[in-house]
Amino acid sequence: MGAVAIPDYQRFMLPLLRRLGDGKPHRLDEILGNLADDLDIPQEDRRRPLPSGKGNTTRNRARWAQAYLKQAGLLTLPSRGVLAISEEGMRVLATNPSAIDNKFLTAYPSFVEFRHRSRPPRPGGPPVPVAPSPSAETPDEQMDRLWQERRDLVAGDLLQRIAAMDPAGFESLVVRVLVAIGYGGSYAEAASVVGRSGDAGIDGIIKEDRLGLDAVYIQAKRWQGVVGRPEIQRFSGSLDGARASKGVFITTSSFTPDAQKYVRGIGKHIVLIDGPMLADLMIEYGVGVVTERTYVVPKVDLDFFEAP
Repeated sequence: MGAVAIPDYQRFMLPLLRRLGDGKPHRLDEILGNLADDLDIPQEDRRRPLPSGKGNTTRNRARWAQAYLKQAGLLTLPSRGVLAISEEGMRVLATNPSAIDNKFLTAYPSFVEFRHRSRPPRPGGPPVPVAPSPSAETPDEQMDRLWQERRDLVAGDLLQRIAAMDPAGFESLVVRVLVAIGYGGSYAEAASVVGRSGDAGIDGIIKEDRLGLDAVYIQAKRWQGVVGRPEIQRFSGSLDGARASKGVFITTSSFTPDAQKYVRGIGKHIVLIDGPMLADLMIEYGVGVVTERTYVVPKVDLDFFEAP
């Protein structure tokens, strides 16, 4: 079954307020499972990460629902990480609302002020409004999505440039990626053993660590078309001939499901790196890419304000 969409953060508002309706203080993580039950979120979707892989989508949306309800004065934070419903929140629940969303919260001046709050204007410029986005995404999700879109764009550009490389350039690229990951010691040491054509079908050998305690066999090709099981079987046979148990097969294209299944079923440890994964490794380890700018995401230091 395909992934079921997790409700947007506004859909979390009413269930969250209802869960606090017993008048007792609760931690968000304590009632997060109950909120997921209230919203009929399947178990497999409750663990879904944010686009960047950092953080949990369900918790993130519940946290932003909490933040907006607090801005409207429907709940309070009596102590760090603890939520409690306010008197106004109890009054709202008594009216049995069918839903609570940003539009509903605009009835509260504190929320309206929050939506129109401004940063100090830049010299000669107008104030910059700080307001929750009308999007169904939370601010964290928007940032993660834009980050992922940028990363995908860079990865696509990398793959086009890799495809245009000559064999020597591609060989050098593979060596640099492997050294950046931690194999082979220095670039010079790694380059001296990678790129040896022949060797019963093995393109090269690289040390698994700087001490050279074990060797990893490499085959790297700018493959035309999908790499199938026969090619991986031949590579596996080459490892047998060398009495080796570890190998990395790198291609700029992709692998068939049958090839991937074959690797999972054999005793040797063979890693398959396709074009998208190669591009991801280049981005992660800074090979062929540079950081254009860095954004620092601020967060209130609760310990600072709660310190005696």
